[in-house]
Parts: sequence; structure tokens; C-alpha cells
Amino acid sequence: MTFHSAKEMTDAVNPAATVLTDRVSVTDAGAITGELVDRLAWTAVFGGDAELRGTARWIIRNLAASRGIRPSSIHELYLAMGRGEAGGFTVPAINVRAMAYDTARAVVRSAKKLGAGAFILEIARSEIGYTEQRPHEYVAVVLAAALREGFSGPLFIQGDHVQTNAKKYNSADRDKELDALRALIKEEVAAGFYNIDIDTSTLVDLTKPTLPEQQEVNVNLAADFTAFIRQNEPQGVTVSVGGEIGEVGGKNSDVHELRAYMDGYNIALKKRGPGLVGLSKISVQTGTAHGGFVNADGTVRTDVKIDLKTLEQLSKIAKSEYGLAGAVQHGASTLPPDAFDAFPRVGACEIHLATDFQNMVYEHPQFPSDLKAEMYAWVRENAVEERKPKDTEEQFIYKARKKAIGPFKKRMWSISEQGRRAIGQSLEERFTFLMQQLKINGTADVASRFVPAPQMAIDRDGEIVAAGGKITAAEKKAEGLAD
Repeated sequence: MTFHSAKEMTDAVNPAATVLTDRVSVTDAGAITGELVDRLAWTAVFGGDAELRGTARWIIRNLAASRGIRPSSIHELYLAMGRGEAGGFTVPAINVRAMAYDTARAVVRSAKKLGAGAFILEIARSEIGYTEQRPHEYVAVVLAAALREGFSGPLFIQGDHVQTNAKKYNSADRDKELDALRALIKEEVAAGFYNIDIDTSTLVDLTKPTLPEQQEVNVNLAADFTAFIRQNEPQGVTVSVGGEIGEVGGKNSDVHELRAYMDGYNIALKKRGPGLVGLSKISVQTGTAHGGFVNADGTVRTDVKIDLKTLEQLSKIAKSEYGLAGAVQHGASTLPPDAFDAFPRVGACEIHLATDFQNMVYEHPQFPSDLKAEMYAWVRENAVEERKPKDTEEQFIYKARKKAIGPFKKRMWSISEQGRRAIGQSLEERFTFLMQQLKINGTADVASRFVPAPQMAIDRDGEIVAAGGKITAAEKKAEGLAD
């Protein structure tokens, strides 16, 4: 499936575009075939060396741009929601983990069918490690998926949970941890992640006597990272930045915490530079948990009670007092189907969805049983850090099997065409249902109206350099959160 040389690849592209050393000139967009895009996507991920992978990514980006598919920031749409000029829907932020190309294609098919433009494809800091998808690779894959499915318009790609590790922060490794986050932000923005969720909520200290003191480290680091993003965003792009006031899975948020965070953050940001653009949304905790609540037999509880009244109050205050799009709901993919239509009603601006789609892949009848058994055996040997003392075997496997996605990435991409088609169809049906429940059908027009698709130069050398990046052992063992 992969191209074996740059010449073979450029010859295959030639009917559609002329590939020069510094640019790709599309001559016949109709000649961009599905087979060509498939091979480019495979080469972008599995090509034999960095030059081949990076060149494939560079070509994908150019072909996608010729079809109007460009990484974009949702910032202006979110500000319009804050002003009341757009709304009535909740933007799904979908974490693409397993079988990334097929999963992203299923998302795009659903969006195209519904005329949806207000959706986000995202990956968290921890997921980059255990799915072995660095930012430039991730962008190439989702752009290829959009190109393959005939999508057109701005594409919102997000760095989810750019999160401080509290243990490392509160140790001698503090500076190293903060430098790692800055490096990740810089890498993500360079790749086309024009939406970044800063998560320093891990450092909220509930033992402090007042709310401003509890949120002090959170707000100051969030302001630091926002200023860093503004220094590194491309000219003409205002990256959409999100903040987080409470750790998901912990104490439920309230309006007093939101005000303490936002007031403190706005003061801190002003100190870091006049006129710096702040947040467009705020993440809160209302009763969910990342990955869901797992029963002893490995099944996921569906009786979770979300505090919708609080979510509504937080969204209203975020909009009316701070001009944000509203509050963001995390950890929601494993909720029961009848829960999702409530989010647009209470004004949630965004909802993060991840683990259920991974579950659907693993548990699909067309997923090869021998491959799953091999992956589970790998998990038992190599992901022991996920096992808690009271976990049953089923709970451990459920929580730890995400760690096998990276090591078995090529094997999962190589499932039979029949199997991939069946899994993709099931995912598409799920995405379509969720998009309808979240009321994003027909939002392509509103997204295009408020969002300028940036005309960015596409750097071949930058893609090649990024393609040489490796996932470190520490990143593979990451225990951070993703929904």
C-alpha cells in the first residue's frame, strides 16, 4: 500500500498534480482518486524513511488545500456563539485513536451527509504517546480522510488535554515538565492544530482556604501557556484556546469556581502582554469520568447522572459575563444514547468523545479475534502501570487496552477491507446519531461564515523534519487523560 520511493509517489500523483521541489501544482482535481489518497495516507504513516513520510504528508496537505480543506481555528465561531450570533448546537470534539484513517473517514462521511461543519478532530497529549501519532502525522491522516471523502471547508484539529502532570510539576522536574508542554504546543501549532485545550486543572489545590488561592497556579500557568501560544501562532490565525477549572472525575464545578478562574486568568493574561487574546471556552466537571465508570465485569455503567443544571448555569455565565462560547463537557462518549440531546438544550458549546469509539473497534464482530487476543496479551505484559490494586482482570483490560493501539497500529490498519468497511460503517452510524443529537447538522454554512480558512504556506522541509520525530518510551507510558 505504501509508496517505496519519492519518484514512484510523484509519478502516481502526476495525473492530478505536478510535484516540484517547493510546491505542488494541482492540474486536475478530478484525478485525485481514492486509491491515490489511500496510498498517500499509508505512506504518510508507514513510509520507509522520514523523507518519504514527510513528502507524502506535504503532498496530502497541498491536495487537501486545493479542495478547500484547511486546518482552521474555531475561535471566531465560538466568539459568535458567545455573542448570541450562532448557537443551538454542541460541537463534538472526537478523539481519533484506533484505526485512525478509517475512523476519521467515518467522521467525515457523517459530517458530509448531514451538512455539518462544526466538529473537531482531536488528540490528547497522552494519546499522542500510546497511539504513536505525533501531531504532523495526525494532521496528515485526518486531512487525507477529508480529502478521500470529498469534504470541503475548514477542518478543526485540536490538541486535547495539553495537561500538566501534577506529580512532575510538584517535583524537581517542574521546569522539564513545563518545557515539554511548551515543546508540544509549538509542535502542534506548527502541524496545524489551531485549537489548543490547556489543562492545568491538575494543579488546583482544594485544600487552600479561598477559591482564588485554589485556582492560583491553574490560572497563572494557563495565562503563561496562552501567551506562549500567541507568540507561536501563524500570522492571520488566532488559535482557539480553552481553559479548565476542575479535574474531570473529581469534584463538580460551580459558578463561584468559574468566576474565580476567569477573573484570575484575565488579570494574569493582561500582565503577560497588552491586548493578548484570551480563551474562547471553559471546561468544567459535571459528573463524568474519562473512559466512563467501569463495572467489575469490564462493562461501562450507563446510569451516570450529569449535573445538567450546573452545566447550564456555567455556560450562561461563561457567555454573558466573559464572552465565551460556553462550557465544555468532557468524558461523555460512554453515556447512554438518550443523554446527548440535552447538551444543546443547556447551552454546552463543546463535548469531548473518545473511549466509546475505541470500544466499538475492539468489540466489533469483524475485528479479528486473534489480533485482539495478541493485543490483550501485550497489554498484560507491557501496560501494568494501568492496573490498580482493586481492579478485576476485566477492568484492567478495559482501561489498559488503549496502550496497545500504537504498537499494533499497522496491524489494525491492515485488517481486511471487508472488516474495515464493516467497522467504519458502524462508526459512521454512531457519529451520525451523535451529530444529529448534538444538532450540528447544517452547520457547514455557519462554520464557513464565521471561520476564515487560512491560506498558509506548506513547508516540505518542515514536514520531513517532523516525520523523523519519535515517540519516546516515557510518552508511550503516559497516564494522562483523554475522554
